[in-house]
Amino acid sequence: MRNNAVSIETVVVQKAIDLKVMALAVLIFLVIGVSSAWASRAHAADTNELYKQSCATCHGAGVLGAPKAGDTAAWSARLKVGIPALVKHTKEGYKNMPARGLCNTCTDDDYANLIKLMAK
Repeated sequence: MRNNAVSIETVVVQKAIDLKVMALAVLIFLVIGVSSAWASRAHAADTNELYKQSCATCHGAGVLGAPKAGDTAAWSARLKVGIPALVKHTKEGYKNMPARGLCNTCTDDDYANLIKLMAK
């Protein structure tokens, strides 16, 4: 007759399963961390590409009064209204700037990142 005591084999198997689950959890966290770092670098590259494709035409040369990218004095006054207001202007169009700033696929985050890029 067997008693209700847990066998040594059951304990060993459970510990092995626990170790595998912990190893898997560590691996998932490492993958997430590496993915985040890669996404951050990719995001910076994407912002530069979006700038070249959509913003540089006007903001590179200051066409029709557009503040030039990198002109911190021109951007500092605009930044005082805040990024959310500048994103709103970008989406709706503002003065001579066309709505969505020639980037119909950009998200609000894309616009915010583009503004920050040009303001540096």
